[in-house]
Amino acid sequence: MSGPTGFPFGLVATDLDGTLLCSDGTVSPRTRKAIRAAREAGALHIVVTGRGVPWTRPVLDALGYTGLAVCGQGAQLYDAGEHRLLTSVTLDREIARRAVTALESELGPMWVAASRDGIDGAVIVDPAGFTVEPARDGALPTLTYTDRAELWAEPLAKLYLRHPGLGDDELAGAAHELVGGSVGIVMAGPGTVELLPLGLSKATGLSMAGRRLGVRGEETIAFGDMPNDIPMFGWSAHGVAMGDAHPELRAVADEVTSGCDEDGIAEVLERLL
Repeated sequence: MSGPTGFPFGLVATDLDGTLLCSDGTVSPRTRKAIRAAREAGALHIVVTGRGVPWTRPVLDALGYTGLAVCGQGAQLYDAGEHRLLTSVTLDREIARRAVTALESELGPMWVAASRDGIDGAVIVDPAGFTVEPARDGALPTLTYTDRAELWAEPLAKLYLRHPGLGDDELAGAAHELVGGSVGIVMAGPGTVELLPLGLSKATGLSMAGRRLGVRGEETIAFGDMPNDIPMFGWSAHGVAMGDAHPELRAVADEVTSGCDEDGIAEVLERLL
């Protein structure tokens, strides 16, 4: 598929939190209009998010989004129109357990949570380090555990880590150094470092979606705000960091736009249109 006449890209890939969604959890009218105009010009739009399907599904439903979505940092490909999980890559539980053990042997005790696999996979957390909330945006409620063995009881999509004494970037850096050869490590938002299946990223998920859609990376413009968007920028022809994006993402972006609350996506798309 080649870029449509009058618009230089065949696919617009947007991260969700901090990118497509404003700080109040909505998509602004201006951004909706700009994405609709890009689609009318012949481009496709795809959501690429770190959220697992259970936390993504109600948001997409509220937006009226019916296309494919890459969820769970690339682990899940979801058909929002059919409410169907097309593919899912799980984190090996024994590898994950050994990685946590290795990290704690060097860094001391951490707080650990997990997203369970599946379209209805719950998030199970250590309440000492993670806020326990009711269902977010209509998704499943957060569950708590008292025995860490409960973490490994069901198939996992990913783990979330927090450390009482280390910040996000410090913890991510230490994890890369200590266990980066066995699991994938991303910092996807404030307060949490994630462990994923090794080799998995938003780029792998987006590449899989692109094959289904008939669109290549060189036809894609991508928008994001956090380090977990770096692989997606590498796969795409043009990466646009939001104005308040993490410095690591800004460093590799082709351009920087305004923040999500200032309609940064719309600014770029309107210019291209």
